[in-house]
Amino acid sequence: MISKAIHTTDFPDLKLWWRGKVRDLYDLGDSLLIVATDRISAYDVVMNDPIPEKGAMLTQLSLWWFEQLSDIVPNHLLSADVASFPDECQQYREELEGRSMHVHKAHPFPVECVARGYLAGSGWREYKRNGTVCGLQFPEGLNQADKLPATIFTPATKAEEGHDENISFEQAAEITGLTVAERLRELTITLYEAGARIAAEHGIIIADTKFEFGLDDSGQIMLIDEILTPDSSRFWLAEEYKPGTEPVNFDKQYLRDWLDTLDWDKTPPPPQLPDKVVQETAERYAEALRMFTGTTVLFQ
Repeated sequence: MISKAIHTTDFPDLKLWWRGKVRDLYDLGDSLLIVATDRISAYDVVMNDPIPEKGAMLTQLSLWWFEQLSDIVPNHLLSADVASFPDECQQYREELEGRSMHVHKAHPFPVECVARGYLAGSGWREYKRNGTVCGLQFPEGLNQADKLPATIFTPATKAEEGHDENISFEQAAEITGLTVAERLRELTITLYEAGARIAAEHGIIIADTKFEFGLDDSGQIMLIDEILTPDSSRFWLAEEYKPGTEPVNFDKQYLRDWLDTLDWDKTPPPPQLPDKVVQETAERYAEALRMFTGTTVLFQ
């Protein structure tokens, strides 16, 4: 098991292509190297304190889900076996082991594809205000954590800085074109519902999640980035689930809840995370990995 938290990767002989909130991407010519760091973001702000082994846990869970859902849509994965990575990566093998993926290059769509199956988070807050979720009208009398009548597709913009913003389907269609937007909606709902069925077999409810898609060089849509992890999803313990209450979660809601107790305006700089918050966040990620894959042993 690794123990040293990695906040930022430093591979001088590799070309850094993009540094996201959590992942660092390196340009390998006709492919990319994705390295999942231990950075964690909340309210679209990256915390200064990393969560040990988080990047490895996210990578292992994404790999598990890519395999589970590979029949629905192609994904960008070439290999997670560092020994098969291009030669220039081999000198960094120890740092890459367990937290990296060699992937196809893609042209990402500039929208996040969100599926919601339950009333939670920002959707619940909006519903309490005006009876809508991302602008969609819902019946009166719904409670926190209620299952929605049907899965809904609620796209969002992808902000380079600051907060992502929910947009309507029509706005998404203006960005991607109607045909593509309809296909992204179909894939998002299909992936979510298939994932939710699998998760239920493992004692977890997936309340909502987000996917990212891109085009390969042939113009085919493929799934990119991560998939159904505690960073991109809201995981609830099924056996403790009770509508009208805050469900037991295995994602970063614990961190959000702690941040909500502070006098912090949810803009940089972030507050320092106490050791207890770091540890309990890590434990929730590890438990999600264990419940899905049966192990928290990432690699030796």
